[in-house]
Amino acid sequence: MTDLLERVRAGGLLEPGRPVLVMLSGGRDSVCLLDLAVRIAGAPHVGALHCNYGLRAEAAGDEEHCAAQCERLGVDLQVHRPRRPDGAGNLQAWARDQRYAAAAQVVLRRGGVAATGHTATDQVETVLYRLAASPGRRALLGMAPREGHVIRPLLGVSRAETAAHCETRGLAWREDASNAGLEFARGRMRHELLPALREIHPAAEANVLRTLELLRDEAAVLDAAIDEALAAAGDPPARDALRALPAALRRLALQRLADRAAEPGPPAPAIGHRTGEVLALQEGGALDVGGGLRAEIRGGALHFGASRGPAAPHPRGAPS
Repeated sequence: MTDLLERVRAGGLLEPGRPVLVMLSGGRDSVCLLDLAVRIAGAPHVGALHCNYGLRAEAAGDEEHCAAQCERLGVDLQVHRPRRPDGAGNLQAWARDQRYAAAAQVVLRRGGVAATGHTATDQVETVLYRLAASPGRRALLGMAPREGHVIRPLLGVSRAETAAHCETRGLAWREDASNAGLEFARGRMRHELLPALREIHPAAEANVLRTLELLRDEAAVLDAAIDEALAAAGDPPARDALRALPAALRRLALQRLADRAAEPGPPAPAIGHRTGEVLALQEGGALDVGGGLRAEIRGGALHFGASRGPAAPHPRGAPS
């Protein structure tokens, strides 16, 4: 699969001699990524991280498989074995948080970046899921090729291509039986929604990806407009200056401010639909907007911070 190797190399996310930690599940996509990382960066510069959550009967076999692949490719493997506490909430969200937190710790120690095996197929599923689950343009932007210390070199590669690469290279992979079921939302997307879309149009997935590419280009223009608007509104931005912006720019500006306040964690939840409530706050007023964030008006300016204690949207004595 020389073509795939050259496409990923040309993407520039994997570089010769640059340390990279591959987040290795043992599935076809991450095994393909591990092989490509070794061939591009060089085995001495590649590490792998496998998370064994101990939740599936096959978990021990997955770990053994990852160890065997790493030994074959000359890559150091680190294994993280978190155990889910009672009341941890959504299983997949907990597992994802554990995986990324462990990767961040390794990258902090050894430098470089962490690479995930997300493919173009995963990108389509992510966009469709976010469209169904949350409002706002963020849903249509999908996963970025680079976010902080995380890179996704396979976003231009289909799941069928990663399987073909592994077969050509003689690389075995593990199948997660849960991916074949409908228990989780991604399984329902994969086995019900996407086949239905292909029946409507055989190029449905390609059209989603092309739309995503166009929207990312347009997002760069919007981001520049947001930066300009916020610079003119002051630091912290004056509430009245934000009120004076066009409606779409108001929503985007508030989302940017909330995302900044949420750093270094995940972005804030979508709050565009609450823009009117936030900018209706009077002096001293506060409103919890989700994600542990609170909007407050102090000195005529809008501040986002952590939610603590009860919020007062309309403090006593404030003008209506």
